[in-house]
Amino acid sequence: MKCDVIASGIINAAKQVTLKVPVVVHLKGTNVDQGKQILKESGMTLITAEDLDDATKKAVKAASK
Repeated sequence: MKCDVIASGIINAAKQVTLKVPVVVHLKGTNVDQGKQILKESGMTLITAEDLDDATKKAVKAASK
């Protein structure tokens, strides 16, 4: 999957709705580094994870805040 396209889609969707819960994003596929950079530069509160284990831990942590 093209991670840069996914990252752009996540940002566009997040701008259209009011996020009331934390969003954890795990990207794997083509253009991973570009996708992560797009998420980072978006200025949005999106939590990136390196793998599914990391994503699970970050989701639990974010939900318990």
